[in-house]
Amino acid sequence: MNIIIFGPPGSGKGTQAKRLADRYGIPRICTGEILRESIKKKTELGLKIKNILDAGNYVSDDIAVALVQKRLEDVDCAEGYILDGFPRTLSQAEALDEFSEVGFVLFLSVSDKEVIKRLSKRRQCPKCNKLTNISEGESCKECKVKFIIRDDDDPEVIKKRLIVYHDLTQPLMEYYKPRNLVHVINGEQSEEKVFKELLLALGDDD
Repeated sequence: MNIIIFGPPGSGKGTQAKRLADRYGIPRICTGEILRESIKKKTELGLKIKNILDAGNYVSDDIAVALVQKRLEDVDCAEGYILDGFPRTLSQAEALDEFSEVGFVLFLSVSDKEVIKRLSKRRQCPKCNKLTNISEGESCKECKVKFIIRDDDDPEVIKKRLIVYHDLTQPLMEYYKPRNLVHVINGEQSEEKVFKELLLALGDDD
């Protein structure tokens, strides 16, 4: 079961991808997390990636494709995977077709207004990288450190991320539609309702 989950920043795709991964026992592959891990290591590539992401831009197709292709070669991907944050451009989608066959494309539809509202309230633990909402308090209960605002959740960066998303990523729906792989879900519903509709799209009505 090879799945791609799409949606604008803050659409909840990461949360839903984790739930689907747990249900089906396949890995969630998040390019954002792979990139942030590279930044943590403070390598030359990591610093380059940090500058790109902090500006609200995407990394080059070559970097993204190489990272994902290498990850899909791991043994835990043999029975399937869930791609969260990849592909983000037409070139990446075409490259993915060369080394893997996609079975489902799940698209969480969320308005720009709702995205800005959600991300302006989002916080992250700098130690465990857990994402949460300001309603959860000021500190991570597990790590006992203060939550921070991610650089790419700055209001101006959010607006730029949305422009990039609409220009580069949203058109990928048209790329996959001819294969009858695309399932559009209203991402502004409750988390449980969204998850239920995702399962139905995957033919799982249990």
